[in-house]
Amino acid sequence: MNMLGDIRLTARHLGVPDRAVGMTTAEFLATSPRLSEFWTPLIVLDDAAMRHNIDTMATWCAERGLEIMPHGKTTMAPALWQRQLDAGALGITLATMGQVRTARTFGFSSIMLANAAVDEHALRYLAAELADEEFRFISWADSLATVEAMEAPLRDAHTPRPVDVLVEIGAEGGRTGARTIAEAIEIAERIAASDVLRLAGVAGYEGCLAHDRSDAALAAVEAYLATQIELHERIGHLYDSGDIYVTAGGSGFFDRVADAFARAGARAGAGERAGGGRTHFTLRSGAYIVHDEGFYRGMSPFDEGRRSSEKPRFQVGMFGVGRVTSHPEPQLALIDGGKRDFPFDEGLPVPRAKSARLGSAWQPLGGASASAMNDQHTYVHLERDVLAIGDVVRLGLSHPCTSFDKWTVLPVVESVDSDVVVDLAHTFF
Repeated sequence: MNMLGDIRLTARHLGVPDRAVGMTTAEFLATSPRLSEFWTPLIVLDDAAMRHNIDTMATWCAERGLEIMPHGKTTMAPALWQRQLDAGALGITLATMGQVRTARTFGFSSIMLANAAVDEHALRYLAAELADEEFRFISWADSLATVEAMEAPLRDAHTPRPVDVLVEIGAEGGRTGARTIAEAIEIAERIAASDVLRLAGVAGYEGCLAHDRSDAALAAVEAYLATQIELHERIGHLYDSGDIYVTAGGSGFFDRVADAFARAGARAGAGERAGGGRTHFTLRSGAYIVHDEGFYRGMSPFDEGRRSSEKPRFQVGMFGVGRVTSHPEPQLALIDGGKRDFPFDEGLPVPRAKSARLGSAWQPLGGASASAMNDQHTYVHLERDVLAIGDVVRLGLSHPCTSFDKWTVLPVVESVDSDVVVDLAHTFF
């Protein structure tokens, strides 16, 4: 992590104060920077909310005997991954071998690739990395062709140990994954017989099957999870004596995954047929670190709107900031951030508050909505003329996965109401 402090800030790091250009990150943070120094537009992270969310998820998983390997592709921010590991995460999940290489560059030693690794150059790289005995690496396969594509490069590179591979089970109309249990069993048998691969469990993703929490959506998720557990139990005789992983759980249905995994763990008990006490029932939720005010607000079981006495609550840990640069009509203002700055794939930003100056107190902004976005503009429709040129607007954002990728660095403030910058989160997309 010391590498992050050594990163020298340049004009490429959009939004940083001009005085920061030329400083290292550590040097700049040592000057006690303020958010009011930064240029707009920005996406800002809330330190207090992120700490709350990380601790909330860690405690909830521990109480249920679950592991978590948060999906790091959400943020691609090593400093934030480290926070999750410090709270007890088993490792970090990533989506591409390029992301794996990034993580290894920063010293991360426990990685799940929630994907298949079939690029021969990446597999040769992986074989070299496996010489590090402390490196835990797990990947997925959903076809016999995937297994065959992995084997030749690993053999040619003389991999020092077999690669742990999980059989991925999918569902009709879903994303990747074997479509039937029979097909998945055949893949498991092939992996178990390989000299360069090791059968290490089952994997899947329920989030692509449902996009709300309706009864029909939850039924689809639960049916899928039952299929995944059935596969795990039916290939139990193929497992060796090493660690086994059963993994699912995005940020929308992790409560249902936890219930299904609890039932499976109770059935397995200490038995060896399906892994028993060697099995790591593992969630991969990643967006919870910042939650959001749109897509996950409507999906997460831990959103404020779904709060009950039994369930915890996530807090929104990111927000957008834009400045009014045009007010051509009484009911229309345009701010200086658009599609290149803020997420829009799961809903437009929501104007929440305004201030005459970035870093000063926010005032609620009622009767305002975003009606459209261009590359560098967001159209704010006003029921009343309450904005002026130069005013700063705080935006609620939807979908963390397409928020972080727009920024090479994001300021982290003490809280949403604070002007104190406590960190810079560098991203590596």
